[in-house]
Amino acid sequence: MDNASVPVRVRPDVLSFPAYRQGRAPKKQGFKLSSNENPFPPVAPVAAAVGRCDGFNRYAAADLTELRTRIGEKFGVSADWVHLGAGSVSILYQLVQACAGPGENYIHPWPSFEAYPLLGIASGAEPIAVPLGGSAVHDLAAMAAAITPETRAVLLCSPNNPTGPVITEGQFAEFMERVPADTLVVLDEAYAEFVDREEAVNGAAVLQRYPNLVVLRTFAKAYGLAGLRIGYGLARPEIWQATRPTMIPMSVSLVAEAAALAALTPEAEAELAEQVAELNRRRAQLVSELQRLGISVPEAQGNFVWIPETELPVTAQQFAESCAAEGILVRPFPGHGVRITVAEAESIPAVCGVVAAILGGENDGEQ
Repeated sequence: MDNASVPVRVRPDVLSFPAYRQGRAPKKQGFKLSSNENPFPPVAPVAAAVGRCDGFNRYAAADLTELRTRIGEKFGVSADWVHLGAGSVSILYQLVQACAGPGENYIHPWPSFEAYPLLGIASGAEPIAVPLGGSAVHDLAAMAAAITPETRAVLLCSPNNPTGPVITEGQFAEFMERVPADTLVVLDEAYAEFVDREEAVNGAAVLQRYPNLVVLRTFAKAYGLAGLRIGYGLARPEIWQATRPTMIPMSVSLVAEAAALAALTPEAEAELAEQVAELNRRRAQLVSELQRLGISVPEAQGNFVWIPETELPVTAQQFAESCAAEGILVRPFPGHGVRITVAEAESIPAVCGVVAAILGGENDGEQ
């Protein structure tokens, strides 16, 4: 797009970036496996809390102190270490825009969360994408080497969306030794609840060691509150105070606050843990079925599985179109691969049926 087709003046660098694409809804009966949503309905305490919430003509409580206190108790920090936003992505925008401006840059892995390249547009910061290493993991050595005097932030995603592997605690510690102490490091743990690898870094457990670290988590994925848009960050209070001018004021709704408070009750946490355990069982089943079909996939530690494009006889986009023809929506990353959300149990044979058909078609006409 260029300014000739827009009725107002828009910065050329904004026009040059593709916008973030939300996962589509199926056009026919099928499975939406493109947005990493929790397929289960809200747990009973959350549904009840939302049902009782009839005061949404008002804003949520100022500073959301009760919710921040509850989250802080969960992770062993005080409320002033906790910051809330309309999904963890809104906090990502806040942090990058506060730290990086014109002539400066921030570093992120790629492929990874699709919003990462867009975070610096408003402030004029340059995104520096560092390709993933073998097995679709972060190339932390290359990311550390890419840091320059102009680098203001480094984003890490564990488990990495869309590919699945985690950063281990040892890898993270080694990486942090190479990062300047005044450079912001954001550890994006949107899918932390699904991780079952013991060596994986736990941001909350190492938070006190690194004054320049922010850990992000969300209620959108494992907690099933995607439609209510609420996420949170953990960091030293000074970071939240310094970056407050770039936050979106009052971005957390009263309904989202009520739902998050209910989701943190012991009854809800127990029910949600059962959902996560079931999704992890389905994840293992999907990985096993794909491997049986001859597809090699990276370690899956989120609620999704990654098929590298190199494992397919078609492009990622063509695979996604074949799935869509069967009412299955997946997320293609052209030139890289396809992300498939782990969701309804019935979606697993449906996806594997498409894969089998595509692999079978590869041999059509051969003797």
